[in-house]
Amino acid sequence: QVRLVESGGGLVQPGGSLRLACATSVSIDSIYAMNWYRQAPGKQRELIARRIHGGSTNYAASVEGRFTISRDNAKNMVYLQMNSLKPEDTAVYYCKADKSGLDFWGQGTQVTVSS
Repeated sequence: QVRLVESGGGLVQPGGSLRLACATSVSIDSIYAMNWYRQAPGKQRELIARRIHGGSTNYAASVEGRFTISRDNAKNMVYLQMNSLKPEDTAVYYCKADKSGLDFWGQGTQVTVSS
C-alpha cells in the first residue's frame, strides 16, 4: 500500500509559477514510476508528467518546456514545478504511484490560474 498526499496548489496569475509536492508513505526507490495527472472540469483526467525509476521523464505536449517533475529520495517526495502557467492549466492535480503492478492515487490539489 502506498499513501500519497499532494500539496502546493492554489490561485496564481497567468504567467506565474507553482510547485506541487507529493509525499509518499514508502521509499521512492521502491516505486517504479511516479506520475502527475490533472483533471479540468468536464474533461477526462490526463497524464501530464511521468518519471520512471531509472530517471527518464515524459511530458504531455501541453506542458512540455513549462513543467518539470523531480524527486527527493531522502524525503520521499515528488515535485511538479509549473512555470508560465496559463488559464487552461486550471485543474485538480493528482499524483499517482505505479508499484508492483498497482496504481495508488493521492486526493488531489486544486490549481487555479486566473487574473
